[in-house]
Amino acid sequence: MAGRQGKQTVRNMLWSMAVIVLVAGAMYVFIPHDDSKSPVRRVDYRVELLSARRAAAYPVAAPEGLAKAWKPTSVRFDGSKGDSWHLGFLDPSGEYVVLKQSTAKPVKFIEEATQRAVRTKTTEQIGGETWRRYEGQTYDALVREDKGATTVVAGTAPFGQLAEMAQALKTS
Repeated sequence: MAGRQGKQTVRNMLWSMAVIVLVAGAMYVFIPHDDSKSPVRRVDYRVELLSARRAAAYPVAAPEGLAKAWKPTSVRFDGSKGDSWHLGFLDPSGEYVVLKQSTAKPVKFIEEATQRAVRTKTTEQIGGETWRRYEGQTYDALVREDKGATTVVAGTAPFGQLAEMAQALKTS
């Protein structure tokens, strides 16, 4: 008798699970959802930018004039770590582009900011400044050492998008 009750319990549990799966499937099919919208929220970085510009020992850069399709997603300034400035974006095609600046030792800072990308012999003139190209498995980057700080524009976006960000950078 005990064996029969055990089989019934397992069978009831399996039926219950089947009903739950069917209900969950029906809810997924019939409840509208839009997977095309990015779950990443746009951030307003103006206050952090003003604070960083007052506190940093170098001219802090931020883009001006980028199309609205460029979506700022992250911002932070850390005065205790080489006046480290970080401003992340999604470009119009959804690729990541980050602006990083710091007074930290350039070799170590560049390695971290570019996710260990390798320096190439290629340079680009952007906005009257010379930028060095770095290529990597995770990020490609444009790097400039100037005015007491190192500036890195890196990300998963192609070099054309990185150059567009570098071109838009202003320090005032």
